[in-house]
Amino acid sequence: MIRIVDYGVGNIQAFMTMFKRLDLPATRARTAEELEGATRLILPGVGAFDQAMHLLNQSGMRQRLEELVLGQQVPVLGICVGMQMLATGSDEGVLPGLNWVPGRVRSFDSHAQSKDLPMPHMGWNDLSIQAGHPLFRDFEPEPRFYFLHSYYFECENPAHVAARADYGHAFDCVVSNGHIHGVQCHPEKSHHFGAQLLKNFAEH
Repeated sequence: MIRIVDYGVGNIQAFMTMFKRLDLPATRARTAEELEGATRLILPGVGAFDQAMHLLNQSGMRQRLEELVLGQQVPVLGICVGMQMLATGSDEGVLPGLNWVPGRVRSFDSHAQSKDLPMPHMGWNDLSIQAGHPLFRDFEPEPRFYFLHSYYFECENPAHVAARADYGHAFDCVVSNGHIHGVQCHPEKSHHFGAQLLKNFAEH
């Protein structure tokens, strides 16, 4: 069963609708008890890094999430700020991240090649994907996804980069550390590409 972590941020209903359309069973989880039975976890997120981390820390679910993901190896997919929360920390705030995928979240404003571009990075963009990665099974070489963000993930280990996009410079937009995945783009807003990615995550 797919559990969508509902800790107060993220468009939970959009994912519920997408999974229903894909005929994949999914429920929202608001408590540690509702996480039980998870075979896949979705960690959504919108807004500021510190606010999202604070809400997750206060939700009563963080310890159980760590037991499931780190202890029981339940696959997880972080989306948008949910992906950024997988990092060690973010230049946007002061709170530590989950540190499930070692790396740092950086501001586009801090990079010489992107600092003068319109912020946020918003709209459709091509992905340069890692061939053979299970999240991109049955994908064409450069799929298009919808983005809305001003901060980007910078992986500590290049082997954890599953896809990159370009906004002034190439940035890590899909990360994978074993069964732990994150996508900066919004699959729930990315039409058939997003639906295929969620289906692949649910089934691989």
